[in-house]
Amino acid sequence: MSVQTEGTDTAGEPAVRKAPTSGPPTGEDRGPGAPSRRGAAAPYLLLLPALLATLILLGWPLVKNGMLSFQNLNPRQLIQHLTEWNGVDNYKEVLTGSDFWKVVERSVLFTAANVVLIMLFGTLTGLLLARLGKKMRLLLLLGLVLAWAMPVIAATTVYQWLFAQRFGVVNWVLDKLGWHSMADYNWLGSQFSTFSVVTLLIVWQSIPFVAINLYAATTTIPRELYEAASLDGAGAWKSFTSVTFPFLRPFLYSTTFLEVIWVFKAFPQIFAMNEGGPDRLTETLPIYAFVEGVGNQHFGVGAAISFLTILVLLALTSYYLRMVLKQEEDEL
Repeated sequence: MSVQTEGTDTAGEPAVRKAPTSGPPTGEDRGPGAPSRRGAAAPYLLLLPALLATLILLGWPLVKNGMLSFQNLNPRQLIQHLTEWNGVDNYKEVLTGSDFWKVVERSVLFTAANVVLIMLFGTLTGLLLARLGKKMRLLLLLGLVLAWAMPVIAATTVYQWLFAQRFGVVNWVLDKLGWHSMADYNWLGSQFSTFSVVTLLIVWQSIPFVAINLYAATTTIPRELYEAASLDGAGAWKSFTSVTFPFLRPFLYSTTFLEVIWVFKAFPQIFAMNEGGPDRLTETLPIYAFVEGVGNQHFGVGAAISFLTILVLLALTSYYLRMVLKQEEDEL
């Protein structure tokens, strides 16, 4: 009686089956779809240079600024190389003063007005780009890119020249149109007019970013959806609300979040335009921190104001950040 083996090698000898081991599988034993330990660590290794650069360029200055906010640091301490810790006295001085809360209110209103105008005109421009022909779209895109690429200080200088009191183009045009009282108008002489010029500058600089990104988002919308909406009898407004807007909603949330940050921390436009004047009535929180810290040489107070500015910005953007994170979770 013969016994048949389960398998034989090429020489006809019975094949020896290896007993399974109880240890962890090695790289050779893993299936083709199982990631190796080296492969799982690869994304973190790729992120390591960016994380190190962030810690060095952003984290360390933030820590140093936090340490300065708890010190009494004035010219005397700098000259004598003294370190005088005063606890939370700088924060008490800032929070108990009326100037800080006025600047906070002014900064929030200024940011809200700018972001609303930027998103409104940027969205309209982006939708216009989607409807224009190829040549007109290219021409408009070129103008938007040139406006976006202009350096901030250069753009501010141009606006100073446009709205100059004696030789400004705006006053000259208004005078020629019949508003002779505007021939010598000082646009930087009052709080409202100064903020109007700065708002016009910031909105002009920000529209290209919103418009170009919105146009790019519209190119991802399937044309079949518009055809189906047209067959259902939907007009232009109904197509926008039922097809276009749902696709653009994630973009609008994230762009609004970025614009709030960008406008709130706007410094060169306001400072280069009028240095927060007249009578410090156009100072926002970044300008206020610079004037109190560097201008008045109260570096500890300036550091405290800058930290409070970060907290106010986090409070403003927390709502939008929650919406963006919730949307990402829903998509997963």
